[in-house]
Amino acid sequence: MAPITEVEGRRLALSNLEKVLYPATGFTKGEVLHYYATVAEVLLPHLRDRAVSFLRYPDGPDGQVFFAKNVPPGTPEWVTTAEVPRVEGPSRMVLVQDLPSLMWSANLVTEFHTHQWLVDTPDEADRIVFDLDPGAPASIVQCCEVALWLRERLARDGIEAYAKTSGSKGLHLLAAVRGASSERVSEYAKALAVEAEKAMPRLALHRMTRSLRPGKVFVDWSQNAARKTTAAPYTLRARPEPTVSAPVTWGEIEECRTPGRLDFHAVDIAPRIQDYGDLLAPLLDTNGAGTLP
Repeated sequence: MAPITEVEGRRLALSNLEKVLYPATGFTKGEVLHYYATVAEVLLPHLRDRAVSFLRYPDGPDGQVFFAKNVPPGTPEWVTTAEVPRVEGPSRMVLVQDLPSLMWSANLVTEFHTHQWLVDTPDEADRIVFDLDPGAPASIVQCCEVALWLRERLARDGIEAYAKTSGSKGLHLLAAVRGASSERVSEYAKALAVEAEKAMPRLALHRMTRSLRPGKVFVDWSQNAARKTTAAPYTLRARPEPTVSAPVTWGEIEECRTPGRLDFHAVDIAPRIQDYGDLLAPLLDTNGAGTLP
């Protein structure tokens, strides 16, 4: 029997706590749950009111890894769900609104992925995102160079950018925007990716073409499409080690000279939150949102 835990008055069955999910480091499912409980205060605001896609890896990253977009079977009735427009017709998705829902979701062993729009206003994007993805031998070091160029370019349009590691090889650039559809944001993001490639032809790339990727940074603008989702801040990733999509400062990006410099694991995050608070908190302030030119 799974132990029953009470979280803010909700009863949760948390299972297989001793199971090793990250064999490279021996990190267990219990430690995964502890991690999410620890970062809940900074993570929840970035999930709240957004439909969540789960990238599940119940047997660790070496086992089966699969996306679950619809409400999973057995979801407790107290977990908030919402109807979300989809090409193939509306579907119901989970909203992680509170700590019990977060712990229930974490017990499924999942990465958290969200859209760039809130569930109440699916026609309006409130985020722009660039996923900077390095093609070997390029690394996060080159991503940081491209990020600094994009930060300056966005600032020229009055849009303030913030950064986090992807928790994999690259870097995510995010900014709060208002008053535009996902389609419009996608067009703008693509235009900036094309500009980046023109400004840094040996470094940046706006097309996904595999043969062009080695040694360059693919500026992936496509995650701004309404149907696409991006790994949420503070989510653990299904990687060999318990890496996290961790917010970083612009100072850290400017000083990044070696690939390992911006690798953050679950154990690194609580001290960073103590030092910095939530570096992405400004994204949650609608007054600071930029408007596309």
